[in-house]
Amino acid sequence: MNFFRKIYRVVQIIYRVWKYNLLMGLYSHQLPFGLRLLIGLFSGFRTRPTPEKLAHSWRISLETMGPIFVKLGQLLSTRKDLLPPPFINELTLLQEQVQPLPADLVIAVIEKSLKRSIHDIFITFDRQCLASASIAQVHLGTIQLSDGRIIEVAIKVRRPDIQKTIDLDLSLMYALATLVEKISQDGKRLKLRQVVAEFDRHLHDELNFLLEASNATQLERNIASLNLALIPTIYWDYSTEEVLVMQKMHGIPIQDREALLASHISLPQLAKNGIILLFSQVLGKGFFHADMHPGNLRVSIENEHIGKFILLDFGIVGSLTDFDKEYLAYNFLAFFRRDYRQVAQLHIQSQWVPANTDLNELESAIRCVCEPYFQKSLKDFSLGHVLVQLFQTSRRFQVEIQPQLVLLQKTLLNVEALGKQIDPELDLWATAKPYLENWMRAQISPKHLLYHFRQEFPFYLHHLHQIPRIWIQGQQETVVFQRKIHSQFVQYAESHKRSQRWVWFYQILLLLTIAYGFWFTYPILISNQYWLNVFQQMFEESNDETPLDETPLEDQSVILAFNEDNSGCKDLFKVIVNSNTKTLNRYMTS
Repeated sequence: MNFFRKIYRVVQIIYRVWKYNLLMGLYSHQLPFGLRLLIGLFSGFRTRPTPEKLAHSWRISLETMGPIFVKLGQLLSTRKDLLPPPFINELTLLQEQVQPLPADLVIAVIEKSLKRSIHDIFITFDRQCLASASIAQVHLGTIQLSDGRIIEVAIKVRRPDIQKTIDLDLSLMYALATLVEKISQDGKRLKLRQVVAEFDRHLHDELNFLLEASNATQLERNIASLNLALIPTIYWDYSTEEVLVMQKMHGIPIQDREALLASHISLPQLAKNGIILLFSQVLGKGFFHADMHPGNLRVSIENEHIGKFILLDFGIVGSLTDFDKEYLAYNFLAFFRRDYRQVAQLHIQSQWVPANTDLNELESAIRCVCEPYFQKSLKDFSLGHVLVQLFQTSRRFQVEIQPQLVLLQKTLLNVEALGKQIDPELDLWATAKPYLENWMRAQISPKHLLYHFRQEFPFYLHHLHQIPRIWIQGQQETVVFQRKIHSQFVQYAESHKRSQRWVWFYQILLLLTIAYGFWFTYPILISNQYWLNVFQQMFEESNDETPLDETPLEDQSVILAFNEDNSGCKDLFKVIVNSNTKTLNRYMTS
């Protein structure tokens, strides 16, 4: 049954591609004739649409094809370096203008999840949808807390049966990734199946609103000391896996530059704070918001929090190990210092490229890509262009894309787009470099070492009384290991000694066999040619110069026997001696 559902899903996707005439957007006279003919046949040779109409068709088709394709459109909406303005404008609408569900259906989901009537849960509930996204939509309402306060809240409700659609689309993505890895070397190098698996994990995490709520509270603790961002309060008594109730946050959309200026918010400082906020999440606790597109960011205009970021939607977060953080910090710092050799060395040391990679060649390739972009403002600099060129260069060196960093790459691209919208003159390098240098110095400071010691001290204290027992066990295991090694060595020595005896036996047997064969075959090999010469000279010098044709039949048979059978050499010699004694004596004397 699942197989037929997949076939049906593939047919649906192909039908929408045909319905909205999407492939004609790829039609170009530069394409091979066979590919142009295939596109034309599939599209029915319809007229190529204008860029605006084609962009609109792409947005509508992505909305109808499901949440995964909407997520793809959201990612592409930040790639101004890859897509023309009509596509960017249309795909941006995917972030908050996905077709909403009917209010009655949303209320039914809430009542089923919380097992109460909507009137018992909320004092007020706005049936008008505030925002609609690919996985959920948001409504406004009010609740009364235990202390009697009435709070305005945002109610996030998951779309029903969305998980089945996501699972089906992910299975198709797995199949496509497997196929590409089998037929393409780039597919293997990019680890497409691992990338899909990473996306699968984070997408299913986003479906669980309780996990999203815990992500929000964790992130709030991590960035509280920065005083740069606000995170809505979660009301756990009203939240389930399908419904999430949180504090309603008042702010200006991050992309509304005019409204930000009207509120007297410093855009350069806001852009710098955004970069510091990103790097502090990544390098601080290694736990960062991984879905920072414009639809999930606001700027507070409240007096006590004016100019602070408001983060929303914590369904997708990324996490890095200590090794990943240190590797990234060293790479960024070397990159900002233009130390391309250290960047190349770090790639080799982390085994992202084969160990036999030529260091000088890799350094030269990285310098060729990165050097032209330095000393440029963010208006002229494009991280997307750098990544694209680095990707093309990485093919030569078989760089393996690390799945655990895919979300970080996506977040960096989103931050680049946001930086351009907030402050086109922002110098990314001048802002990030001091922070990275301070972070690196902090990692080796006595304060940092003391902090880690205090963190590990309870563990040391807990296992302190076990040290004598562990030491005795270690000594016992060492003795047992030494005895085992000695026993194995003795066994090996005895086995080697026995094998050496047989080697000597077989060597002597071989020599005897060779000697016997030589003794048996040498006289036969020698006598054949030697006695033929003797016999020939004997008849040539004989007084009886009878030709061979006139030789008696008895002598001819002897001669023939001599020529054909070496085994009768001795008997043949006796016959010759008896019949030609005089000639033979004269020959031997001479």
